[in-house]
Amino acid sequence: MNFVFISPHFPSHFFHFVTALRERGVTVLGIGDAPYESLRPELRDALREYYFVPSLHEEDSLLRAAGYLTWRHGRLQRIDSLNEAWLEVEARLREDFHVPGLQPMDIHRMRSKSGMAQVFQQAGVPHPDLIRVRDAGQVKDFAARVGYPLVLKPDVGVGAANTFKVSHAADVDAALAHPLPTTYVAQPYVRGTIVTYDGIVDRHGAIVFTLSHEYSDGGMETVVERRDISFWSHLEIPPALDVLGRQVVAAFGLRERWFHLEFFRLPDGRFVVLEANLRPPGGFIPDMMNYTCDIDVYRLWARVMTGDPVADFRYTPRYHVCHSARRHGRRYQYTHDEVVKRLGPAFILHRELPPIYHSLLGEEMYLTRHTDLDAMQDAVRFIQATVSR
Repeated sequence: MNFVFISPHFPSHFFHFVTALRERGVTVLGIGDAPYESLRPELRDALREYYFVPSLHEEDSLLRAAGYLTWRHGRLQRIDSLNEAWLEVEARLREDFHVPGLQPMDIHRMRSKSGMAQVFQQAGVPHPDLIRVRDAGQVKDFAARVGYPLVLKPDVGVGAANTFKVSHAADVDAALAHPLPTTYVAQPYVRGTIVTYDGIVDRHGAIVFTLSHEYSDGGMETVVERRDISFWSHLEIPPALDVLGRQVVAAFGLRERWFHLEFFRLPDGRFVVLEANLRPPGGFIPDMMNYTCDIDVYRLWARVMTGDPVADFRYTPRYHVCHSARRHGRRYQYTHDEVVKRLGPAFILHRELPPIYHSLLGEEMYLTRHTDLDAMQDAVRFIQATVSR
């Protein structure tokens, strides 16, 4: 199998996907915007060939790269990056080179929030009302029907970038004083806790692995208010969430893909879906999954992609693995050394995060592993304790 992996070097831990494919005999061909010499040795060793492009935003460059790799190695069987940013260009490359997987006609309903809302509605999965908007009048008309506050966000976007909350008409006028740079959507502001339904489906659409995570805050609040976010794995998936998650996966007709679904858990315990992402969960959550279940999701995904049997795959969530973020410039009560000493055996990893993560995840993160939820929450409070001003 010739597998073109776009941006195999970023995020940094994605090299594990490439090495897992290579272990299964796949010819992995990389296209990236980092010089070959800068790639980590394990990645260079796993790639049969690497084509450098100055920018992954230049579609003509990617088209030439894929054409060259076809000339060199024969027909391409898969093209992917597992990255939200390249979903559209991957689809167009698949169409151009007759490669199976998501095609351009699939992308709108799977990537735009308005398209997702139609899928959720057709599947009968609870979802907040949503409309596409271009001006203040449309927003105010919507508010007259559903009430304030509302959330305004790009119809196609990643994370909480360019997302904001409006609580009355004056907020709308201020937010839309200048023309919007792209199509936005408006929906009611939902008060609830974000929980996820994450996993992998095989080539027949069967879910072979799934896990749930909970966030301390929403992405919008974390970015706008620069909160210290934390998120952790659950040992069990609530039955109601599992039912809805499976409905969404089936409605999208996913094959050989990761999925990362976000839901609100409302104060009364009900779940409503927020959005679907057709990629691994963000940050270092794939590694958190491995620590949670003592498995290797990178190798599991590679088995799915090569069509190898996965019916024998078994896993048991054993630990609450938690990501706790801290921000540079904030005065924390305990130093890094004090944190590591206090955490003891629960401490797994500390890492400075790339700039692209700073607005949402902060500048540094700690991974910890706990069998007890209360102990995990105590660790988060210790890590993120700030000095009173």
